[in-house]
Amino acid sequence: MNRALTRISHEILESNKGAENIVLIGIETRGVPLAIKLAEKIKMIENFEVPVEKVNITYYRDDLVKKSENPIKGEIHLEVDINNKKVILVDDVIFTGRTVRAAMDAVMDFGRPSCIQLATLIDRGHRELPIRPDYIGKNIPTSKTAIVHVQVQSIDKVNQVVLETKY
Repeated sequence: MNRALTRISHEILESNKGAENIVLIGIETRGVPLAIKLAEKIKMIENFEVPVEKVNITYYRDDLVKKSENPIKGEIHLEVDINNKKVILVDDVIFTGRTVRAAMDAVMDFGRPSCIQLATLIDRGHRELPIRPDYIGKNIPTSKTAIVHVQVQSIDKVNQVVLETKY
């Protein structure tokens, strides 16, 4: 996990020609500590502090209509102005792409970044939407019924990725 995050940090810096105008936004829950780790690594490499924000996409999910007739749209509160910034969404696992779509909707409700990029620790495939990460720690082909658990030290007291296969 550490090596993958180090590599992603270098790729972000190379692709964006440095750390200036970058804002990392972690998708709750485990995207947030991963975004913090990326910011720490970028600071070590470039000696530049990249702001880290978080987004909770619960009320932006497209399956809320199925759960409630009148879903409440959520709000995000960012401390950093994201207008004309390079926003990099950070998540632990990308699967169907629906979480990322919800996060993009939330970000766009808050401002107008110059671009939105996506960094994910694990890409497990099976996309339902045309969304592709810009930075990937590891591609892990899975069956649709498998579950990928990313565990991070700050939440789970361990850094590891666990693949649970269901039959």
